Amino acid sequence: MTRVAVVTGGSRGIGRAVAQRLDRDGLAVVIGYAGNDAAAQEAVASMRQARAVRADVADETAVAALFDLAEREFGGVDVVVNAAGRMTLQPVAELDLDALDRMHRTNIRGTFVVSREAARRLRSGGALINFSTSQTRLLSPAYAGYAASKAAVEALSLVLARELRGRDITVNAVAPGPTATELFLDGKDEATVERIAKLSPMERLGRPEDIAEVVAGLAGAMRWVNGQTIFTNGAAA
Repeated sequence: MTRVAVVTGGSRGIGRAVAQRLDRDGLAVVIGYAGNDAAAQEAVASMRQARAVRADVADETAVAALFDLAEREFGGVDVVVNAAGRMTLQPVAELDLDALDRMHRTNIRGTFVVSREAARRLRSGGALINFSTSQTRLLSPAYAGYAASKAAVEALSLVLARELRGRDITVNAVAPGPTATELFLDGKDEATVERIAKLSPMERLGRPEDIAEVVAGLAGAMRWVNGQTIFTNGAAA
């Protein structure tokens, strides 16, 4: 039986690297994406057995339709990776509250909606991997709203792991450090990027593929890792 993964935020960045990594492991992959049709189709074209569905992760009807497609096309859902996210960086005193609401709608409500659907539909032996951030440790200036939203993801993931007792389903969060994606690089000049890269003793930014390797482990053989937040940052935090 082919294992099946649902990957939100799977059209670009870390989400795409995860989807491609799971595809190489032999899983059928259903990508959820917010709005970039061209990027989603490029991602699907790069994989062996994949579909793409436009879905707002905070919309429970759209998320249910994403899981419906996975079940209809491939027979069920075994792995859910919730890589969709939004980041706005401003000091607390200056943070636009509408931007805060949009960020929390995706990062908190979106994670909750996807996790709820995963809890209802994952087959025995399944895995849910949500995304946090190493900023829940670093707590750098301007990251308060973003870090707060991701701290909620860590709490949700541990509680859900405990609620799924007896079903042989793992729930974990992956917390990347600085990673070379559009989301991270946007608005940062070269000097800032170089300074941040030096935070790690590896003296480089993470790559989406670095994060995808950790997700693949949690989605596969790492069955005794459950209810954890895995900081994947090259010791930058």
